[in-house]
Amino acid sequence: MSDRTLILGGARSGKSIAAERLLSLESDVLYVATGGDDSGNAEWAARVAKHQSRRPDSWGLAETIDLVPLLSTPGPPLLIDCLTLWLSRTMDTADVWTNLHRADAVEQQIAELADAWSTTPRRVVAVSNDVGSGIVPADPGTRLFRDLMGRLNTTISLASDQVLWTIAGRTVPLT
Repeated sequence: MSDRTLILGGARSGKSIAAERLLSLESDVLYVATGGDDSGNAEWAARVAKHQSRRPDSWGLAETIDLVPLLSTPGPPLLIDCLTLWLSRTMDTADVWTNLHRADAVEQQIAELADAWSTTPRRVVAVSNDVGSGIVPADPGTRLFRDLMGRLNTTISLASDQVLWTIAGRTVPLT
């Protein structure tokens, strides 16, 4: 069993379900939701409800983008869903979307996250989107997001024991 697993794929490819399956035999898992609270958004509420309905009642929940403290301390396995939303919210917090010169602050947070991922005492499974296989975004902020997402996925992947690719509900290992 791997200690650090990254599951990559496109939107609606089955990444979260694959992550949940990997930890399905664990009674005590901390599900880390990085998406934040989008109160009033019915589509977001439906997505959250669907994820919640699949999780066992015994699993805990943390809604945060502050991943380093969770990774740095012993505890139950973590299921981080997802690194894409973590990056988006981290960019929001740093006000990078319109102030691209602040990207260094986000790069630093990626490095800190990767260090914590590399040394975590916990079993951890993280989900992330592959957003770089397709259209080149029209605006500089979104291009920066795509580039940072690629760097984040590469950095976490290289520090993982196992990397899986999910497409159309099928999950295969990357070697």
